[in-house]
Amino acid sequence: MQRIRSLKSGWQLLKSSFEVAAKQVNTSPSNSRNYSHAPPQGSSSFGLLFDIDGVLVRGRTPIPAAKQCFRNLVDRNGKYKVPVVFVTNAGNCMRQAKAEHLSDWLDVEVSPDQVMLSHSPLRMFNQFHKMCVLVSGQGPIEEVAQDLGFQNVVTVDKLREAYPLLDVVDHDRRPKDSIPPTKGLRQIDAVILFGEPIRWETNLQLIVDVLLTSGNPDNSWNSKLYPHIPVLACNMDLLWMAEAKNPRFGHGMFLFALESLYKKVTGYELKYEALIGKPSVVTYNYAELLIRQQAERLGWTTPVKRLYAIGDNPMADIYGANLYNHYLQASQRTRAQMQAKDGGRSVDPLAETVDDAPKMTSAELGGASGAYGAEGELPEGCTSILVCTGVYSRDQQELPSDPTETVSEQQIFHGHRDFRFDPSLTQPSFVVEDVKDAVELVFQQEGWPLE
Repeated sequence: MQRIRSLKSGWQLLKSSFEVAAKQVNTSPSNSRNYSHAPPQGSSSFGLLFDIDGVLVRGRTPIPAAKQCFRNLVDRNGKYKVPVVFVTNAGNCMRQAKAEHLSDWLDVEVSPDQVMLSHSPLRMFNQFHKMCVLVSGQGPIEEVAQDLGFQNVVTVDKLREAYPLLDVVDHDRRPKDSIPPTKGLRQIDAVILFGEPIRWETNLQLIVDVLLTSGNPDNSWNSKLYPHIPVLACNMDLLWMAEAKNPRFGHGMFLFALESLYKKVTGYELKYEALIGKPSVVTYNYAELLIRQQAERLGWTTPVKRLYAIGDNPMADIYGANLYNHYLQASQRTRAQMQAKDGGRSVDPLAETVDDAPKMTSAELGGASGAYGAEGELPEGCTSILVCTGVYSRDQQELPSDPTETVSEQQIFHGHRDFRFDPSLTQPSFVVEDVKDAVELVFQQEGWPLE
C-alpha cells in the first residue's frame, strides 16, 4: 500500500477527495425544502456548527434551552434562516438515525446532510475503500462502513468467530471441550476505530493481534513488523457528558488504552494514518463544505464569511474551532503574500500553504492536510463559543485567566497524544450559559434580527 509520506502529497490527495465528497453530499429536493432565506439587507453571511452532547442534549434528554434557541433559527414554517450543521464526535450510528433523533429532540426538521458524525470525513479517504478493513465500535458499524464507501468490511465479532482461540479473557467465552477449527479470513489491510466498543478486552486483544501479524492473526506475533498496517481512528474525546453528573469515558480513553498496550508489548509507538473528528482540521474542512452547500440552497450569492462553533468541551470543541481558525488565518496570509508576489493575479496557494503551516502537525490536520475548494472560498474565521451545560462547568473548572501561563500538561490537557499542547487553543472567544444564549450572541454579533 502506498502510504501518505508527506504533508504536501497528503494535501493534494485530500483536496481531490473533497471534490469527490462534494458530489456525494445529499442534495435531494426533500432535504432542500428547509432552506429559503437570504441574509438581511447589508448583513454578511455566517454558518453555525453545533456540538450535540452537552450542548443540545444530555444522553437522550434534551437541554431545555436547545428547543428555545431553535425557535430563533427557523421561521414560522420551520425553515432555517442560516446554514446549520451538527458536528458531533459520536459515530456508532447512521446519519439518518442521528437526524431523526435531533428532529425529535429539537422539534424542527433535521436532514441527514446537516449531520456530521466523527467518521463522516472517511468518505473522502477513498484510497482505503477497496481494502479489507477491520472495524471496531458498536452499533451498525458494518453498515456505517459500507455507507462510507468501504467494500470489504470485517467486524471484531466476525474476526473472533473465524479465530475462536484469540478471545479468552472472559472464561465463559472460551471454547469448551474440543478446540474449534480456524475458519480463516482474507488478510486485513487496515484497522478503522469508529468508537468505544462494548467489550474492551476483546477489541484490544484482537486489534493488537492484527497489528502484530500484519493483518493475519493466524500467524505468530512479530514486533519487528513495524510500521504496522494503517490505523484510522475517529473520535478522540477522552470524556463526554451524558445524564450522569460527571463526565463519562469516551473513545479517547479506548485509544489511550490501545496505544499503551501496543507500546508495552512492542516498545514502539502506535501510529495513525488518520485521526478524524474534533479537534482535527479535516473535520472542520468537511463541516465548512456542508455549510457552503446549504448556503447555496438558501440562495446566498456571497460566500459564508464566518463560522461559529458552539460546544461544551474545551479540549475538543473549543480547541478544534480555534485550531481551524488559525488554519484559516494562515491560509489568508499565504494567499495575500502570493498574490503580492504575482502582481495581484489569482493564484492557487496549495503547496505553499502546506509549507506555511509548520506549526500544525499531521495529526491536527487529520492525517492529510488541505481544504476543499479555492482559498478564496474559505471563511474569514471560525469563532468558538463555550457553553456551561456539558463537560465544562464554571462551578467545577476555571479557564486560565492567562492562556500563556505555564500549566501542568497532565492537569489540563485531555487531548490526544499526537496533538500538541497549546493552552491558548482552549480559550473560547466567548463563554455563555447555554446554547440559547450562544445563538442570541451570534445574531447580535452579526446584526441579524432576533424574531
